[in-house]
Amino acid sequence: MARARDPIADLRRIAFLLERANEATYRVRAFRSAAKALAGLPAAELTERAGNGTLTELAGVGDVTARCVAESLAGEEPVYLRRLVATEGSDLDAEATALRAALRGDCHTHSDWSDGGSPIEEMALAAVELGHEYLVLTDHSPRLTVARGLTAERLRRQLDHVAQVNAALPEGFRILTGIEVDILADGSLDQDDDLLARLDVVVGSVHSGLKDERSKMTRRMLKVVANPHLDILGHVTGRMVSSRPAGVTGPGDRGHRARTRAESDFDADAVFAACAEHDTAVEINSRPERQDPPKRLIRRALEAGCRFAINTDAHAPGQLDWQRFGCERAALCGVPADRVINTWSAEQLVAWTHNRT
Repeated sequence: MARARDPIADLRRIAFLLERANEATYRVRAFRSAAKALAGLPAAELTERAGNGTLTELAGVGDVTARCVAESLAGEEPVYLRRLVATEGSDLDAEATALRAALRGDCHTHSDWSDGGSPIEEMALAAVELGHEYLVLTDHSPRLTVARGLTAERLRRQLDHVAQVNAALPEGFRILTGIEVDILADGSLDQDDDLLARLDVVVGSVHSGLKDERSKMTRRMLKVVANPHLDILGHVTGRMVSSRPAGVTGPGDRGHRARTRAESDFDADAVFAACAEHDTAVEINSRPERQDPPKRLIRRALEAGCRFAINTDAHAPGQLDWQRFGCERAALCGVPADRVINTWSAEQLVAWTHNRT
């Protein structure tokens, strides 16, 4: 008989690949729910139920997931998993591949503390499996209530929780503390200054007033770029080039849905010049529905002398592998690895964020 595989690991791997492939949320949820339901089951009971066909009597386990478990226990790679692996996306070209290999972490990610779909621990372990050295946790700030933004008190609790999680993670990997803080209408940041000063990385993004007229948006962005607490200017134009991808199961997902959205109008040359002056990195957001900034603006930011951060803005574990999309766009625009801050080690990154002002 073939040696049994780990059925829980196979279910989680399937969910990861579905997220990465931007498949429907209900498919992702089916496999993650089954993995969660079965994870606490004694091995003997799991084997017995798989043998007598009673796995589906458990809440969260359906016919497809039960079949995958049975195949795993029989020592076979589940057919569902095998098909997903066989139909993975196309390879990157040499330049994008080299840039992706140079990345050592991700500076913009979300957990179920705000509008992400998975616990911090699950996001971190997925990052470990991808070969990251660090993951910056950047849940939303309080003004974004639809995304369950963190109040100052909740953020303090999260900092304590991250410290506990880090103590249990594999050596050589760490979660860096951070936030995706709202850039308010007057260009200020939506969190207490003393807390922002404690964080390892601060990403600032515009989530409201995206249709403000050009001069108003320019003033707003110039003010925030000059803020000493801001490290990375997130999804710069706010555009949506397609509907929000599936696979995001967080509580704020429903409020975040969008079809398409035009770019915000601002003086890009002035904003990028300010980013270069204040050494604020420009995010290349890897989400397929954002592709923000557009390539023409990446090139202008490069010409202005800006640094970049190639981030996933991941809201689920499988989305952490979306950095490949940002690398592809960055490589097409000629962005060199030495201008990308997440090619640095965690120590170098934190030293930069704490000493750049």
